[in-house]
Amino acid sequence: MRDLFGRHVGDDVARHALEHGISLSGDVREVTALFVDVVDSTALAYASSPEEIVRKLNRLFGSVVSVVDARGGLVNKFQGDAALCVFGAPTRLAGAETLALSAARAIRDEVLAAGELDLGIGVASGRVFAGQLGARSRLEYTVIGDAVNEAARLTEHAKKVPGRILASEAVVTAAATAERNQWSAYRKIRLRGREIPTSTWTA
Repeated sequence: MRDLFGRHVGDDVARHALEHGISLSGDVREVTALFVDVVDSTALAYASSPEEIVRKLNRLFGSVVSVVDARGGLVNKFQGDAALCVFGAPTRLAGAETLALSAARAIRDEVLAAGELDLGIGVASGRVFAGQLGARSRLEYTVIGDAVNEAARLTEHAKKVPGRILASEAVVTAAATAERNQWSAYRKIRLRGREIPTSTWTA
């Protein structure tokens, strides 16, 4: 049961739930969020059978899980043809920004090399609520906060950038030098729902 539970929510989340039990609680912490989304999924669904789409998505998500797990992150949830990954929750993680940026580049390279799908990736950092949400009869471990929204908004724009990745300047600035050197300043973008433009970087 623990193995099955872990496959659905991730080993760290399963361990957290088994240790702390049923609790509608969590805490606020600094994390780096990485959002992956497939380009033009509507056209893909129109041109492909459901079985073919699922096979392609499973291969995409296989790459995402492998890359994120190898860097200590959590694939928090799959949302249709998108995935939300978190570095820094439920397990605190040193160098979360560096690990998330490295993961973004690795996912991009693997998926584009396979040639089946196109994608966009957004990376952002900030304070979020990380914990269990819902009702006592149905809980979900999740992260909620501006960093998650920012990563999702960056992903929308990343789909049109040659490198297919956009990260906020705060993430790149906080990364280790070796990783930061892989990135270059892109431009300021006014993200949906925000009044102040966001400085972005790409790789």
